Amino acid sequence: MNRRIRTALGVALTATLVTTAAPAPAAAHDRRPAVIALPDGFQPEGIDTAGRYAWFGSRATGEIYRADLITGAGKQVSPATGTPSLGLKVDARGRLFVAGGTAGDARVIDTRTGAVLASYRFAEAPTFVNDVTLTRDAAWFTDSNRPVLYRLPLGRGGKLPPADGFTTLPLTGDFQQIGTGVNLNGIVPTPDRRALIVVQSNTGTLFRVDPATGVTTAVDVPGTTFLNGDGLLLLGRTLYVVQNFLNQVAVVDLNRSGTAGVMRGVITDPGFDVPTTVAAALGRLYLPNGRFTTPPTPTTPYTVVAVDAR
Repeated sequence: MNRRIRTALGVALTATLVTTAAPAPAAAHDRRPAVIALPDGFQPEGIDTAGRYAWFGSRATGEIYRADLITGAGKQVSPATGTPSLGLKVDARGRLFVAGGTAGDARVIDTRTGAVLASYRFAEAPTFVNDVTLTRDAAWFTDSNRPVLYRLPLGRGGKLPPADGFTTLPLTGDFQQIGTGVNLNGIVPTPDRRALIVVQSNTGTLFRVDPATGVTTAVDVPGTTFLNGDGLLLLGRTLYVVQNFLNQVAVVDLNRSGTAGVMRGVITDPGFDVPTTVAAALGRLYLPNGRFTTPPTPTTPYTVVAVDAR
């Protein structure tokens, strides 16, 4: 290939990456549903996936629902608690870590039986335990009402700590709590797994957090903010930032340490209706529609939208 052709091809590929557009339709032989129905009135918030299944938490009742991403069929796997189920993460042992929102707590559920394996009360009101991520030796939770992270240490073989076995990590440095709205929200490890990245919804800023000290530094993504940033997903060095009320997902290429990144583009879809967070499975991204602008009723429909990962 001569130099002129290589240059033209490079320009074309770059333009494709930064164009804001809905994903291309799935191939004709792909029978996976692009939209999956959740129970009416469910009010979804969190999602995580393993294999062909996805788990969803209800911010209204705390129920946990599992859907088959190939057939679209689903069932309740854990009953309503009367408190929210927000951010979710499944580990390799089939345990679901659940952030408890205004209840100020977290619980760990067996995905096979629905049994609650452990529960933890992090804080009293005002609190909003919003999201969770897993690292090699801990589960980390954000609190949208407080400038802290909660850490559940995991022992040998993933052993869960006792009810009082968590620690609270105050955040210092660049991060500043602003007002009483949603501050800290989504959380993921950095690509090198040595630190954490969080998004502050009401300022649109990403922060790198030192998990040993709580010191935060703003992630340098030139010319970009992530206002209404909600759930985060890290695949390799690609960070997906769900911007709920903007009905879009920002795509950022990070360096290994997570200190800086480059905005690659955004993903949109006509089916987005205030998506809350995102998980990956079967070569796709799945986003539950929170529908925050729609008054919830017991018969309000809720869906999950699948888009191509890019």
